[in-house]
Amino acid sequence: MSDDGGQRTFGPLGTVLVIIPTYNEAENIKPIVERVRTAVPEADILVADDNSPDGTGKIADELAAEDKQVHVLHRKGKEGLGAAYLAGFRWGIEHDYGVLVEMDADGSHQPEELPRLLIALRNADLVLGSRWVPGGRVVNWPKHREFLSRGGSTYSRLLLDVPVRDVTGGFRAFRRETLEGLGMDAVASQGYCFQVDLAWRAIKAGFTVVEVPITFVERERGDSKMSRDIVAEALWRVTSWGVSSRVNKVLGREQSS
Repeated sequence: MSDDGGQRTFGPLGTVLVIIPTYNEAENIKPIVERVRTAVPEADILVADDNSPDGTGKIADELAAEDKQVHVLHRKGKEGLGAAYLAGFRWGIEHDYGVLVEMDADGSHQPEELPRLLIALRNADLVLGSRWVPGGRVVNWPKHREFLSRGGSTYSRLLLDVPVRDVTGGFRAFRRETLEGLGMDAVASQGYCFQVDLAWRAIKAGFTVVEVPITFVERERGDSKMSRDIVAEALWRVTSWGVSSRVNKVLGREQSS
């Protein structure tokens, strides 16, 4: 749909930018871009490529040359998921997008479910695509991955006291104003804990955060970017945040009594 000025918008939210970080996703980037363009034709796409040695950036450039709604942000090297998203958020804000979406390149986040997130965003500040609420599920995931994801979300939820079932998920839709209010310059986390960090910041800032069920499908092509270092970073950071938050609460009560 369009506003009176002819700009592509999604209802009252403004123009949507779907940010897709890539590193060695040559097999996946074209199919995922095509699926996004079909699922939400009014949305633009930003491929944030970390100088993939397999030529992903070149393929993205070719897609952008054929479609004015596809853009490419070439980054110097592999700096991690969080850094790629932060760069994409800044690019989107600089170019006046009203909604910014996180989506994986490997097809695990189904573009066909994106309209559901955008509809929910009309009454929220941040919408999380959730695997662990009623109606959500995972497909073709090994049990150890499901255990790790469920356990990570539960640990983070309890330690940080956040009312979110899938706090580590990476299929998300933000209002522009939400991102501007999160203090992105102070975010240094990556991987799992990057997602935890943003959700926790949004809740602490008083933004309305809702979850909608999604079906998460294990990638069919390419290699997962999950590693022991990413899991270790998430465990360390979440534990540190949780302990600091609880200590500050106790000190605050003591000072006010």
